[in-house]
Amino acid sequence: MRGGGLWQLGQSITRRLAQADKKAVARRCFASEAELKKTVLYDFHIANGGKMVPFAGWSMPIQYKDSIMDSTVNCRENGSLFDVSHMCGLSLKGKDCIPFLEKLVIADVAGLAPGTGTLTVFTNEKGGAIDDSVITKVKDDHIYLVVNAGCRDKDLAHIEEHMKAYKSKGGDVSWHIHDERSLLALQGPLAAPVLQHLTKEDLSKLFFGEFQILDINGATCFLTRTGYTGEDGFEISVPSENALDLAKAILEKSEGKVRLTGLGARDSLRLEAGLCLYGNDMEQHVTPVEAGLTWAIGKRRRAEGGFLGAEVILKQLEEGPSVRRAGFFSSGPPARSHSEIQDDKGNNIGEITSGGFSPCLKKNIAMGYVKSGSHKAGTKVKILIRGKPYDGVVTKMPFVPTKYYKPS
Repeated sequence: MRGGGLWQLGQSITRRLAQADKKAVARRCFASEAELKKTVLYDFHIANGGKMVPFAGWSMPIQYKDSIMDSTVNCRENGSLFDVSHMCGLSLKGKDCIPFLEKLVIADVAGLAPGTGTLTVFTNEKGGAIDDSVITKVKDDHIYLVVNAGCRDKDLAHIEEHMKAYKSKGGDVSWHIHDERSLLALQGPLAAPVLQHLTKEDLSKLFFGEFQILDINGATCFLTRTGYTGEDGFEISVPSENALDLAKAILEKSEGKVRLTGLGARDSLRLEAGLCLYGNDMEQHVTPVEAGLTWAIGKRRRAEGGFLGAEVILKQLEEGPSVRRAGFFSSGPPARSHSEIQDDKGNNIGEITSGGFSPCLKKNIAMGYVKSGSHKAGTKVKILIRGKPYDGVVTKMPFVPTKYYKPS
């Protein structure tokens, strides 16, 4: 896929990211570049050829000098360094921070061992997803979590509202929003060997989903072995005054193999890994069960409930949801968000939420929601693109095998 095809891929990803951000954008007026927030690496992005775009109120790089396709492939073959400082990290503290958080999310937070984490979902009273988040139990009275940039305002308002009510009844919980820190994501097969050069801690003992506070390149960092690409890697919360030095050190230690990578490749990587983009594949009317995140609902939580929308979600667990998220391969042009999905008789059975050309598989991939019963792998469908039907087939996700670092 060269020339115009690569341009179209970039434009498609730009549109998809913009769509996921549309609600955040609607709350702000982007009159000029000067009104956008900038991460501490902004000048570094510009100096390295970053093409900056508005995203969730921030000026963020969508790509650098290489194409989105090349940088996607390089992440899987070598590694990528992403600036994700626009995302919102926060800590909940106090002896009641765990029971408080469990009122808002579906995870069994109490059941996490200290230093471990999980993906979870903040739900509303109808069981819909307010946001997805990676949460970590640092210790019994400290939870660290990261929420999506485009959801920051509504997430913080939601948490604060419930925290005030909880504290008014005597609950011991407080929070700190880590605006003094930046967030870098180092992903790919070279992530661990490169980062190991910058810390004395043995990273081979830190497995997927685990968390540690440690010294990296002379700065005290929060390190989580996680990411949004399907590859092994880390998210590094670093004091903002140390972020530029850390980014430079990572790139230097990789000898050019780990590249600065933007939102465009981040989107294609997460789609290949079958991961949801909030605002496209998850929204406030979609439950975790419908989104295929049943595994994230802790066993104890299924038995006890106690979180917002539990009645709706537990009923879906018992009876099955009416719609389900599914993956697709398709022919013709890549499927786009809101493309209609039909069965072999021409009946509407759902719609695409994310789609594009896979740089690694060299074929069209997509995910979307279809009626239950039509979500099984091998089911043939038609996907309407600009009014014309193209052949598609339901396939299992992830499209590209994940490489998370787990005990052997």
